[in-house]
Amino acid sequence: MTHSAGENGDQYRPGARFVIHTPVATLWGEPNRNRPLDEASVAAVTDIRAWAQAMTLEQKLWLVGKLETQALYGEKAILLETRGDWAKVIVPEQPTSRDERGYPGWLPLWQLSPESEPAASLDSPTAVIRTRSAFLFDDPEGKQPFLEVSFNTKLPVAEELGSVFAVCTPADGVKYVPKASVLYICGNGPGDAAPPIGEQLVHMAKQFLGLPYLWAGLSGFGFDCSGFTYSLYRFYGIPIPRDASDQSKIGRAVDKDGLRAGDLLFFAHQDGSGSIHHVGMYAGDGEMIHAPNSARSIERISLEADPYKHEYAGARRYLPETR
Repeated sequence: MTHSAGENGDQYRPGARFVIHTPVATLWGEPNRNRPLDEASVAAVTDIRAWAQAMTLEQKLWLVGKLETQALYGEKAILLETRGDWAKVIVPEQPTSRDERGYPGWLPLWQLSPESEPAASLDSPTAVIRTRSAFLFDDPEGKQPFLEVSFNTKLPVAEELGSVFAVCTPADGVKYVPKASVLYICGNGPGDAAPPIGEQLVHMAKQFLGLPYLWAGLSGFGFDCSGFTYSLYRFYGIPIPRDASDQSKIGRAVDKDGLRAGDLLFFAHQDGSGSIHHVGMYAGDGEMIHAPNSARSIERISLEADPYKHEYAGARRYLPETR
């Protein structure tokens, strides 16, 4: 599949609104930087799991500094410019100090679909994938898989049918997802209308233990450190910035002896006094759960472990004090 901005005129004008039309889109720092082995990440239907599993450590480390972030199926994107069959977009749902409009990056044009009037109304309930991944099906019986999507993918609910929800996709019509795979959100918040408590965030995080780290990762197929913490809070409808350095500047500062489950912990160069380079989530009992680096997987580890003991630079809390 090939697309060219020149073939479609006004469709690809700056400011045009699109949605992500692939399970997980990877946003690059520059267009056409991908290697042959990155094909699964730039295809029309991406397979991030297969891509990540096929890479050696050296090949994963090559990605550092070349990838920006990822965006999920159905997520909104605003076009800034095109270059050949690549588009530079911003992702409004991922706050960053780099651009007040959202997170910037390049992706292939064929991973975008023009934003259209949703089949469901704007105030329709939403189904949010709560498992590492889940399949959407062509049929309510779940016999014909359509697409595997990631944790945190959000789709409007058109109808409730027994053990499944009928959901509206970006450009593929109505599909079906098992209720057991989603959090049902009615209106502006989760079904119970209450903010989460820290233990809920930690419980949700635990399902990803053992998942390999992926630079710029923002999906249930692989996270980087701040993508992991951002995604956990986003799942519960709490907006925080995409990157660790920005996350460290919002919320409320927390003393180390007053940590609660769900607080974010920050680590910095120069024994904690330099620039922020890592973030994890406090899990209780003097431990954190985090996505460490390209050589390792998501783990739960003591705050006394090296190098974190010496690089600790503070903690922030984003949950209400009343809970």
